[in-house]
Amino acid sequence: MTPALNEFSPLKRVLLRDPRAAFENEDRIAREWRDLAYHAAPDFERALGEYDEFMNLLRDAGAETVCLDADEQLSLDSLYVRDSLICTPRGLVCAAMGKPARASEPLINGRLAQILGDEVIGGISGSGRVEGGDLVWLDDETLLAGHTYRTNAEGIRQLSALVAPDATVHTFHMPHYKGPSDVFHLMSVLSPIDRDLALVYRPLAPVPLLEFLSERGIGFVDVPDEEFESMGCNVLATAPRRCIMVEGNPETRRRLEAAGAHVDVITASEICRKGEGGPTCLTRPVLRG
Repeated sequence: MTPALNEFSPLKRVLLRDPRAAFENEDRIAREWRDLAYHAAPDFERALGEYDEFMNLLRDAGAETVCLDADEQLSLDSLYVRDSLICTPRGLVCAAMGKPARASEPLINGRLAQILGDEVIGGISGSGRVEGGDLVWLDDETLLAGHTYRTNAEGIRQLSALVAPDATVHTFHMPHYKGPSDVFHLMSVLSPIDRDLALVYRPLAPVPLLEFLSERGIGFVDVPDEEFESMGCNVLATAPRRCIMVEGNPETRRRLEAAGAHVDVITASEICRKGEGGPTCLTRPVLRG
């Protein structure tokens, strides 16, 4: 097994934080959801059921699921562990969150990951900002970074130094879209499904990114306009052409299956839609086979 330096090889080990630890109870949800810009308050019991369904799919795919503990400094957003930790050739890097309410997550999650046996080699510091949703490994030498309101030039510079000389970071400037308060990452418009196939939402994808992918022989499955807001592009590959997506995106599913992919669909109104975090956001892959 190797570090998760692509987004499509068989998933072997993944870090998560379930709603029991992230949401805790209905009272905490009621206190926090508005300030964190959730669309509505998640229903705690329904969230537990949805998450158990998701975890079962990960285990059925052969992944070791490692759940991080609760911490009183964390918020509801700690459910979305992808953003706080970055996988690199030599170990994990603690990110630096562009969303101020999540500032404590990287160091807490990094400490917990070390306790569980994952090596942490450094972190983004100072004025640097990087969130994991803005990063996509194409292969073990090629890391794509989206420059967004959550990930800045200084953060990308520091990350480039941390992965050198093993890998090169290629930066793509993302559009304004809904502005600084919105959750808009590189992975909002790009989800690799296999070495030569990616799910994309082209209307919001930078032209240089689409050209870069095409030049590498990567074909596209397009998310239709009407399924972008329902997280049709936020799809987690558990193995080449096997993936998990949020229900409510039937045309995207049909197009993936037409391209030869096996698609598992999860009910995720409480754990995904209300907090704007899809299956990729819920997971921090650390090993792929």
